[in-house]
Amino acid sequence: MAYLVLSNGQVFEGRRIGAPVDRVGELVFTTGMEGYIETLTDPSYYGQIVTHSFPLIGNYGMIEADFEGKSALFGYIVRELCDAPSNFRSQYTVDEYLKRQGIPGLCGVDTREIVRVTREEGVMNAMICDKVPDDLTALRDYAVRDAVRAVTCREKQVFPAQGTEKYRVALLDYGAKRNIVRSLQSRGCRVTVWPSDTKAETVLADDPDGVMLSNGPGDPKENTGCIAEIAALLGKKPVFGICLGHQLTALAMGGDTVKLKYGHRGGNQPVRDAQTGRTWITSQNHGYAVVAGSLAGKGLETFVNANDGSCEGMAYPGLDCFTVQFHPEACSGPKDTGFLFDRFIGMMGGKRHA
Repeated sequence: MAYLVLSNGQVFEGRRIGAPVDRVGELVFTTGMEGYIETLTDPSYYGQIVTHSFPLIGNYGMIEADFEGKSALFGYIVRELCDAPSNFRSQYTVDEYLKRQGIPGLCGVDTREIVRVTREEGVMNAMICDKVPDDLTALRDYAVRDAVRAVTCREKQVFPAQGTEKYRVALLDYGAKRNIVRSLQSRGCRVTVWPSDTKAETVLADDPDGVMLSNGPGDPKENTGCIAEIAALLGKKPVFGICLGHQLTALAMGGDTVKLKYGHRGGNQPVRDAQTGRTWITSQNHGYAVVAGSLAGKGLETFVNANDGSCEGMAYPGLDCFTVQFHPEACSGPKDTGFLFDRFIGMMGGKRHA
């Protein structure tokens, strides 16, 4: 047996899965009924121990073609783990994947109770271990740091357009999911992926038609260098930001961000269009939100979370820039908001939508 120890002192007993190592991380939960492959391979989970609220995980195995990136999470908690997946595309089990990646996990634990505690008390630190420690000081002092630096690419990468090349897009990688690249490629874009610390002048010297700011992990305020470079890019080229890119843009515009009590993670988050009133179902993975009021006179709030009213999108008139907190490229997840990529394409073609 092994244990999940929470920083509030609660202990959950379970059975070891994955790598046989102890690990401390920030405990979060995701509500998706599917998409565990994408969860396991999303760089935005860096430094976190992820709990699935859905009870059965692993029933369709692991499929490398569906990976979104290199796994960055620190631990994995499930109620029931399937050890005999049934899927013609399956290559191996979730347990084998965790072992290959050096990620510890637990199964057989009461995940519904863990989620209830997190919702009531907020995100907290936790530890996966074989023995409950007497002193929880190190556990309570843990914080996710240098997250973007840990997950960004190390050198420039170029991905060709599918079919005829129509546009060239610079993608700043703060922990980008692969489907952002694929979504752009399928629309005729050649995508150049740049490391997160790339200077604005370097990106502009390559003369892209537009700039994408990717998703990523951690506290957006920690990334002061990235924020300064985004400020230097705004107004020079059409810009589309997703998730962390949305938050960093707000900070670059002089706005503010705040940490949410337990964040939004899963493929069933309702978002209301502030202009039309229409509600879209979105995929999300974030623990921070933009404070829309801090951007008064600088930006317009375009999307609002229908559950808690937090900011889900901003547009910056005159700068050819718009950003969203959710994932329009989601895979596996709802594809309701894929039209936002078309909006970005339209901006590069001279059609202003922001």
